[in-house]
Amino acid sequence: MTPPPPPLTALNDLDAQLRAAGFAVLAASSVQQDAGLQDGALVHLTPHWEDLLLDEHLRDDGRYRRRRHGAFILEGEDLLATPHRPHWQPVEYNALHGGIERWFAPLAPAMAEDPAWRRLLTTFAAHASRLRGAQRWFIEAHPFRIDATGGIGRPTPEGAHRDGVDLVVVLLVGRTNLRGGETRVFDARGPHGMRFTMEEPWSALLLDDERVVHETTPIQPLVAGAPAYRDTLVLTFRRGGFQGPEA
Repeated sequence: MTPPPPPLTALNDLDAQLRAAGFAVLAASSVQQDAGLQDGALVHLTPHWEDLLLDEHLRDDGRYRRRRHGAFILEGEDLLATPHRPHWQPVEYNALHGGIERWFAPLAPAMAEDPAWRRLLTTFAAHASRLRGAQRWFIEAHPFRIDATGGIGRPTPEGAHRDGVDLVVVLLVGRTNLRGGETRVFDARGPHGMRFTMEEPWSALLLDDERVVHETTPIQPLVAGAPAYRDTLVLTFRRGGFQGPEA
């Protein structure tokens, strides 16, 4: 069965859709338009996914995930990269990997200093502010590669979850030689949900993390023995501070 395509939202309807349903999906052209970027600006970031490092914290002993991590604070127009810090989630939001400090390799400087990078963060922060009101936003950035070349890769080994933030943005950077990887979004307080497969590079899924849970199904190669992987960029926006054991 062919997976259903994502239900795309027109850019003009994005904030209303996010408030009404708790999620919205933007086509790549809408992401580009929203961020005020020229053609090719986002694709210019793609080579950085060839330089991700192995995730050493997977509690299922997997070797299928590579990533880096960066943290930023945005107040008004001022975007500040913070000193490198661990990623932390409580067990209430991540039963598999919660409750521990996970130190990942920092973002490559060339990535964090790219003008398109700043535009992405400030653009999606503006939507977070329209959802929650103007805030100082604590932003975490996670470029991921889930590698299924050796068999199966799990984009969300923790299963359906929330992240403990205000807004989650998942940008699909690319898919290579894959089947699977279906996105599932469910109402956090009821049975209603949707499922679809994101395939367009630099399309984006926005999630009101207080209202919905989300997951992505495992991936497998279409052609055995050939490279098979799914690249994404996950951005989270949180009020009040970064998550940490002291919070």
